[in-house]
Amino acid sequence: MGRAITTGFHAAAVARLAESYAALSPDTPVRLTKPTSNLFRTRAENESTGLDVSGLIGVLDVDPGALTAEVQGMCTYENLVTATLSHGLIPLVVPQLRTITLGGAVSGLGIEATSFRNGLPHESVLEMDVFTGAGDVVTTHPGDELFDAFPNSYGSLGYATRLVIRLEAVPPYVALRHLRFDDAESLAAATAEVVAAGAHDGVRVDALDGVSFAPGELYLTLATWTDRPGATTDYTGADIYYRSLQQRATDRLTVHDYLWRWDTDWFWCSRAFGAQHPLVRRLWPRRWRRSDVYMRLLGLDRRFDVADRLDRRAGRPRREHVVQDVEVPIERLAEFLSWFDDEVGMRPVWLCPVVATRSWPTYPLEPGRCYVNVGFWGTVHVGPDAADAPRNREIERMVLELGGHKSLYSDSFYDRATFDALYDGPHLARVKAHHDPDERLTTLYDKAVRRR
Repeated sequence: MGRAITTGFHAAAVARLAESYAALSPDTPVRLTKPTSNLFRTRAENESTGLDVSGLIGVLDVDPGALTAEVQGMCTYENLVTATLSHGLIPLVVPQLRTITLGGAVSGLGIEATSFRNGLPHESVLEMDVFTGAGDVVTTHPGDELFDAFPNSYGSLGYATRLVIRLEAVPPYVALRHLRFDDAESLAAATAEVVAAGAHDGVRVDALDGVSFAPGELYLTLATWTDRPGATTDYTGADIYYRSLQQRATDRLTVHDYLWRWDTDWFWCSRAFGAQHPLVRRLWPRRWRRSDVYMRLLGLDRRFDVADRLDRRAGRPRREHVVQDVEVPIERLAEFLSWFDDEVGMRPVWLCPVVATRSWPTYPLEPGRCYVNVGFWGTVHVGPDAADAPRNREIERMVLELGGHKSLYSDSFYDRATFDALYDGPHLARVKAHHDPDERLTTLYDKAVRRR
């Protein structure tokens, strides 16, 4: 598709978005119409009316010379990576799940194993068009007020329709080393050393993450891009990636398979649907072993209360959904994990170091400081108090106490004053008032905090 054609196609798609927005009643809450979502906030089905973003799902251009891509805001990383890998390039940060969109990762918070050296997805954006609450398309750049407030705004300031992002070159393969640790203190110390040096035992480290299976069983996975040919492992078949950390010290994957290593089994969450049972796995088509399929199954479970019904029938305590990602300063990681073991007890837990390259007002990680993203996704039996989310509230309290931050893709419970202090509420409100003077878009607090 030629440049003129793609430009015209994109302009027509933005026009359809604007028309669908103008057709909404001014008092109708606004959201996007998307076939998939990676948000875990529970909302009433009739709460929002979707906007037409059906034409904003593509890659407009890849420039191998400039190491950039021009991408529409609702393009999934799956489609983006397909386009860039054909040139031997990838985005600087590729979130773990295929159907996360570029605009979603920038207005929310994407993270992955390259984040210890490349920061978060919004830090590699060079230019962005935002469809605002005023119905305008504003082109904005790093340093502009709207651009800098956009990360972690989750649509409260508008929606990204076009982004220009930086890319990096990659060879065809990834060599992995899985290092075991017997305690979180040792893992944290090793992580800090790798982050500082960019290497381990004299070998460059291009990507870095880890898993805690138990208090005395933790692993760091060190990934190095390589063009050396050789056999690779396929984790879309019978083998399951996260289990391989416990089974082998080294591994090799194609770059493509490495980028989506967590998607096939939704990290380890596919086990809740039986997809890791050998017999079920043989019968479950490969094309359906992916995060968006599990997400739809989860939606059915929540809609019909399947797990809760089974628990009641078996006499088990009521479940609380504990689905969160938090950033904790690396020097407090062991403290957090010890507390988490005692109070929540969920395993495995994902660990991913991140170093922000600059300050962002709505998610103020200290630039140059190493934090570790701790991801945990599941349920715990808590009994009759489950509806009040006691574990989630305690997680928020502890993360705040340790000087960390919590992502807002799932339910949150902060009071307004605490929320505004953590996520730059007054400044965000001023930016929103400028670009959404009629208050058409839902505020970040109303989007993110679970309402009673």
